[in-house]
Amino acid sequence: MSDLPRKAVTRTAKLAALPLGFAGRTAWGLGKRIGGKSAEIVGRELQQRTAEQLFKVLGELKGGAMKFGQALSVFESALPEEIAGPYRAALTKLQEAAPPMPTRTVHGVLVERLGEDWRELFQEFEDKPAAAASIGQVHRAVWHDGREVAVKVQYPGAGEALLSDLNQLGRFAKLLGPLIPGMDIKPLIAELRDRVSEELDYELEARAQREHAAEFADDPDVVVPDVVHQCDQVLVTEWMGGTPLSEVIADGTQEQRDRAGQLLARFLFSGPARTGLLHADPHPGNFRLLPPDPDGAPGGPRRLGVLDFGTVDRLPGGLPDTIGEALRTTLEGDADAVYGMLCREGFVKDAIELDPGAVLDYLVPIIEPASAEEFTFTRSWLRQQAGRIADVRSPAHQLGKQLNLPPSYLLIHRVTLSTIGVLCQLGATVRLREELEEWLPGFRDTSGEEEEQAEARAE
Repeated sequence: MSDLPRKAVTRTAKLAALPLGFAGRTAWGLGKRIGGKSAEIVGRELQQRTAEQLFKVLGELKGGAMKFGQALSVFESALPEEIAGPYRAALTKLQEAAPPMPTRTVHGVLVERLGEDWRELFQEFEDKPAAAASIGQVHRAVWHDGREVAVKVQYPGAGEALLSDLNQLGRFAKLLGPLIPGMDIKPLIAELRDRVSEELDYELEARAQREHAAEFADDPDVVVPDVVHQCDQVLVTEWMGGTPLSEVIADGTQEQRDRAGQLLARFLFSGPARTGLLHADPHPGNFRLLPPDPDGAPGGPRRLGVLDFGTVDRLPGGLPDTIGEALRTTLEGDADAVYGMLCREGFVKDAIELDPGAVLDYLVPIIEPASAEEFTFTRSWLRQQAGRIADVRSPAHQLGKQLNLPPSYLLIHRVTLSTIGVLCQLGATVRLREELEEWLPGFRDTSGEEEEQAEARAE
């Protein structure tokens, strides 16, 4: 692929080929079975071909198509293993690489945005991209002061392509169902579309990354590269090495998986408390497992590197207290208190009346990881939860259809689910409750501490 396709008709035709191609391959599979090949073998071949086409189309189109693919890649753990297997490798590729745009196009953007003498800003600049994402690609370089840097260059026409793709994918949502069995993808596409303008704005991204870099500058566990230079369509940041989380998922030791999972959970809940911002693109391509702090003790614990702050949720007061309070009271088994909170926050609409006990039964399995001192996130656990809610015959499915997700919680909900998806891909054992007690407002019951403080003041 030599350039980012910009004509809507071209992109629409390629996206339309996804469900049509699936139908064609289903017919091909039926023919193979009639010809005597076993259904199991044909099924595997069919799934593999579908996965390969999914990566090819979404990866080549970049834009919203690839953004959609990246978002899907963190949810594959919820799919039945016989379906998820063939998709896993293809979707994982979307987390780290895609066909690059040509060198002449990259140079054209740099000339337009940095000036004819742009090369003077760098001691070295690698024309071959180090990574490619949905709206831009990253080149490794050496800044004029000797710092190793990552240069993110936005694809020309990325904005139009992003909106066009997501609009088309929204129209195809039902037809795409067979590609991702058991998943309601329409709300996901709608939420991605709502974030388009923010992701295209590198000034907003630079501001969010600088705030995180300053806050985590001396943190022993989390590393955020600082911004070196920013202008329209170009963002230069400090280079970050390390092992991509996708490689840890594929080949990491259990120790690496557990460490990455613990720090991912820590960053999810500590970020809003410390910066007032929620990193809202938690797919494995945006995280690195780094060596121990060179200034720390020899052989110390590995650190988590965090990249890409193009999509953030602004939460000046941190995560809402209601989330922590609802989690705590659910674990305490107080059905009436939980139900009252959900009603007040708009999770239960005024016109609907539900049984508080049934609501509690619906929530308890989902928040199981918060109840234990440590919890092992597995694909089978996530499949069990997804199956319980997706099964139209189950009480959980019927109750879930009656619950409402207020707009202010949409992004928080997706980020939390995505992070859980990555934890299940890692198969990590995580002390989640420890992070919730430390960072999530309202989760830790402080009433006893307040009474003690009041008594101390009275004395």
